Amino acid sequence: MAKGSPPADVIEQFLAMLAAERGAAANTLAAYRRDLEQAESIVGHIAGADRATLGDLATAWAGLAPSSLARKSSALRQFFAFLEDEGFREDDPSSALPRPVARRPLPRLLTHDEVDALFQQAEMEAQTGKPAAVRMLTLLELLYGSGLRASELVSLPRNAVPRDAPFLTVMGKGGQARMVPVGKRATQALAAWLAIRPDEGRYLFPSRGKHLGRVRLFQLLRDLAVRAGIAPEKVSPHVLRHAFATHLLEGGADLRMVQTLLGHADIATTQIYTHVDSARLVALVNERHPLAGQAKSD
Repeated sequence: MAKGSPPADVIEQFLAMLAAERGAAANTLAAYRRDLEQAESIVGHIAGADRATLGDLATAWAGLAPSSLARKSSALRQFFAFLEDEGFREDDPSSALPRPVARRPLPRLLTHDEVDALFQQAEMEAQTGKPAAVRMLTLLELLYGSGLRASELVSLPRNAVPRDAPFLTVMGKGGQARMVPVGKRATQALAAWLAIRPDEGRYLFPSRGKHLGRVRLFQLLRDLAVRAGIAPEKVSPHVLRHAFATHLLEGGADLRMVQTLLGHADIATTQIYTHVDSARLVALVNERHPLAGQAKSD
């Protein structure tokens, strides 16, 4: 180990680094703190742990689900990398930690026909001019047309909608702002909603002095699904975000572009959306690769 001994507040320093340099959100910081403190409760001073000690920790974690084990191991690996980078240790014992393969489940997927059915129902209802129906169409357009997270959508301030540019300014995870393009359909829906929106507070979708809640958004979508003849359990804000990304990729969009649109810090997160038809991928290579037109002949 050697070098300077880690200070007593080294966990606080590590968390401060995550917040300052990586923009980690409060929930993420709380999870890291919890994992590190729980590790200390098992093996003692975690910053001074050696490989044998971490082996004991792995034994104590043997009954955890693979996803929980992967998260805890990741937290400790980053912590020990921080200790080494800061000169508090000369070694990194984290290779003794388990490396479970936590398979990330794919979200449910809506077909193009099901998305069309949702929009047909929402558009028909919005033609009545009723505020709730116009709002529902606008919410749907932004979920599927721009790929917003539920929390990003409901908390949009009124001034996130510019007057002369087809973009929204969205505050994503970790307080990171990004510009999200808004298509013509969504722009029209936004204009219709803004024309009748109640003049209540600063949010684009006001509700009871605050903004529309995530749970209420979830309920509104499932109610719409029932009216559109779709099983309500298939529809949620995240499912529409997933459909946005998947359908873009099916249409030939670049993975890096989809990463930017979704606001993912790591492209590995975006890669869960690449479960597209393998035949389409083969066709894409055959059509678009520079050597596609230079097939060898016998």
